[in-house]
Amino acid sequence: MKIDVLTLFPVMFEPIMSASMMWKARDRGLLDFRVHDIRDYALDKHRQVDDAPYGGGGGMILKPDVLVRAIESIRPTADTPVVLMSPQGRLLTHRVAQELSRRPHLVLVCGHYEGVDERVRNLAISDEISIGDYVLTGGELAALVVIDAAVRLIPGVLGAEDAQERDSHAQGLLEGPHYTRPAEFRGLGVPDVLTSGHHAEVERWRRQQALKRTWRQRPDLLAQADLSDDDKAYLAQLMDEAGD
Repeated sequence: MKIDVLTLFPVMFEPIMSASMMWKARDRGLLDFRVHDIRDYALDKHRQVDDAPYGGGGGMILKPDVLVRAIESIRPTADTPVVLMSPQGRLLTHRVAQELSRRPHLVLVCGHYEGVDERVRNLAISDEISIGDYVLTGGELAALVVIDAAVRLIPGVLGAEDAQERDSHAQGLLEGPHYTRPAEFRGLGVPDVLTSGHHAEVERWRRQQALKRTWRQRPDLLAQADLSDDDKAYLAQLMDEAGD
C-alpha cells in the first residue's frame, strides 16, 4: 500500500510513522509512506498557501491553485482516491478503515486554518473523512488516525494471523476483558475459565463478555451486529437480570 500525505506540517508525521506498527509496516515493505509539504507547490517567493476569504469573516483559506497543483503532482491516476480530512466528512469506522486498507494508493489532504477553497473539493477531492464530531486545528492528527486504522488491517502488519479480527468493532462488538500474569493482583484474580484449558468454553466466555460489554457501553452497536441465536438468548438473559 502507498500513502501520500499533503500537509503544511510534515514534521508531525515522521515520529509517529517511525514507531510501533507503522514502522514495522514500512520496514516489511507493506507500506510506502511519503509526506509532502504543500508550500513546495506555491509559485511565489513567499510560498503563500492561504488567503483571506471572499465575503469577509475570520480565518484564512487554503488557496485552490496551490492545493490542486499539489494534488495533481502526486496523484498518478484519476482513479486514485484523494481524501480530505474534514469534520464534514463521513465518519471513520472499522468498515471504512477496511475499505481504505484495500486501496493500493491513497492521497490524504490535511486542511488547516479555516479550511480549503470549495473549488478544491470540486476539482480534486474524491472523499472526505472525519474522525469525530469535533474540530481540530488541522487535519494532521486526523490523517494519522486514518493511516493507523487502515494500515494495521493490511495482512502481515500485525504479525499474528487474523489478529485484527478480534479487535473491538471488527465483528460489530466491543472486545471483552483480557488478563495476564500475575494470576492475582491486589485481591483480584483471573476468571477460572481462562485457566481451565477448555478452548470451547474460553471462546464461549469471551463471546459473552463481548456481548455484555457492548450491551453496557455501546448498545447502539447491537442493532448492526451479526448475532446468533445463542447471542440473542444471552442478551435477553442480561436484560432480564437487569430488570430484576
